[in-house]
Amino acid sequence: MTSLATRGHLGTRAMWTQTLRLLPTIAHLDLTATLSPRLPRVLVSGICAAGSFILVAFSHSVGTSLCGVVLASISSGVGEVTFLSLTAFYPRAVISWWSSGTGGAGLMGALSYLGLTQAGLSPQHTLLSMLGIPALMLASYFFLLTSPEPQDPGGEEEAETSARQPLIDSETPESKPDSSSNLSLQERWTVFKGLLWYIVPLVLVYFAEYFINQGLFELLFFRNTSLNHAQQYRWYQMLYQAGVFVSRSSLRCCRIRFTWVLALLQCLNLAFLLVDVWFSFLPSIYLIFLIILYEGLLGGAAYVNTFHNIALETSDQHREFAMAAACISDTLGISLSGLLALPLHNFLCHLS
Repeated sequence: MTSLATRGHLGTRAMWTQTLRLLPTIAHLDLTATLSPRLPRVLVSGICAAGSFILVAFSHSVGTSLCGVVLASISSGVGEVTFLSLTAFYPRAVISWWSSGTGGAGLMGALSYLGLTQAGLSPQHTLLSMLGIPALMLASYFFLLTSPEPQDPGGEEEAETSARQPLIDSETPESKPDSSSNLSLQERWTVFKGLLWYIVPLVLVYFAEYFINQGLFELLFFRNTSLNHAQQYRWYQMLYQAGVFVSRSSLRCCRIRFTWVLALLQCLNLAFLLVDVWFSFLPSIYLIFLIILYEGLLGGAAYVNTFHNIALETSDQHREFAMAAACISDTLGISLSGLLALPLHNFLCHLS
């Protein structure tokens, strides 16, 4: 009897030891299956980012500089849709971390350029000093990401999820997120229609704030200050990014379900600054500083709360596609604002 018990114990230990040995392999296979399909897009994002720095740094014409800007936009767009859709395979809390990280990246980019150029470094050398960033991004993807594991959100988040009305009615039980390529065209269209409640406000927010950034920043010029025109523009960008960073990091403190309110406030912000460009009634640049900080706060809050709400209100099987589809919001808003801001900017310049 004792011998049988001992053999059973030893057999259990052997099975447990073998299982432990297999765990790293299983985790590696799980991680590989999740990350490998996205590898080409990650490489494109990193290469385009590096190419944008090099092109703009050595540019001697507007055309070459614009090509660098295009590469930077491709890098940003491909990276965002890739990494944001990847959050579907991790706990929902990563949406807050992702948003905070992107907000911090914008702030650090603006601060580093402002600081290095203010310290006397040329724009060319400043851009070339940033070439390590794309390499760091690729290294973090390959060496820092861990295998996604199914986790129970629990507590407050579970209660919030159960209290929400789902965007898409589904009778299938919740399961581990599948690749969005498994969804039919009809399913994708149904998910997309459900997302419009969040996509439209985010498009409006990005349209208004990038209309301000691309069309009005350069025209908000004050002569009664020690900052020259270029320095004022850099400070505007830095304060905008600071506002974005703070609000994108605020999800644990403040959650907003009705993001259309943020869209309305941002459109009012645009109208106010447009009137100021026309009539120049604001007496101090510090008032503009506060308004631009507020603009960034609205934009960052709209971004993080939109994707947080989508994560709560979509099923596991739809979440990856929903996250990727919602990424068109900022791209569409920025593109539309650029199309309209450019002719309006030129018109206002002719008037002045």
